[in-house]
Amino acid sequence: MFWLTSRRRISLDRPLVMGILNVTPDSFSDGGIVVTVDDAVRRAEQMIADGADIIDIGGESTRPGSAQVSVEEEIERIGPVISEIAKRFDTPISIDTSKSRVAAYAVDAGAEIINDISGFRFDPDVAQVAAESLAGVVLMHSRGSFATMHSQPPVADIFADVFAVFQTAVAEAKLAGIADESIVLDVGIGFGKTFEQNLELLAKLDSIVDAFKPYPVLVGTSRKSFIGKILGDAPPSERLGGSLATALFALSQGASIVRVHDVKETVSAVRVLQRINEA
Repeated sequence: MFWLTSRRRISLDRPLVMGILNVTPDSFSDGGIVVTVDDAVRRAEQMIADGADIIDIGGESTRPGSAQVSVEEEIERIGPVISEIAKRFDTPISIDTSKSRVAAYAVDAGAEIINDISGFRFDPDVAQVAAESLAGVVLMHSRGSFATMHSQPPVADIFADVFAVFQTAVAEAKLAGIADESIVLDVGIGFGKTFEQNLELLAKLDSIVDAFKPYPVLVGTSRKSFIGKILGDAPPSERLGGSLATALFALSQGASIVRVHDVKETVSAVRVLQRINEA
């Protein structure tokens, strides 16, 4: 099994770790940590040394209450960072955006995956950018607009909603000309879902994996608020243990990729899980 991008076939014979590199001042967990291009390159270099398989670069926070930034500002944040990292390292780069102009700029600069939290809903032209560039895509389940996606009233059946959104997003991807081998799905933990729904999606993730084969599934739980709630309202900086637990459980349920802040610790945990499974 592999993930086809514009630059390579990424093997999925083992679980992959996608490292989060936010170049934003207001992300919920690490906003403002990476300020300059040099900061970003050093952070990417460390994540690669720690075992990251993919670097996911984002220039717009999608935390609850965040404000959408202009195309120009997002490009200004991510453009030089992607160019420098692509120049120095061979690790695949993903651009975390839902804007077609940002996606187009990013793939020209060296990104080979487009990670769209809206699954092409916010800007349908992202699909065309992906098709023309042959980029891999991550299509995430979410509801509502950018401003309302975290405040939507909960749906009664979260699984039915995830299934419907995935079916629509995959159909749009294929209509645009995106190859099946380029598509990865993300259930969108923490995006407009209740505490109980986040847990239910993880607990029964294998049913989604089975229903949408052969599309690989990515899960991003790292430092999210439902983990903090379980741990007695622990702040993001104290959610490592919970993040590792959810990542390993997602992989045990058939997920192929985990998106994380703490690369070194996650890579170590995944390696141990692999050896146990091999035994």
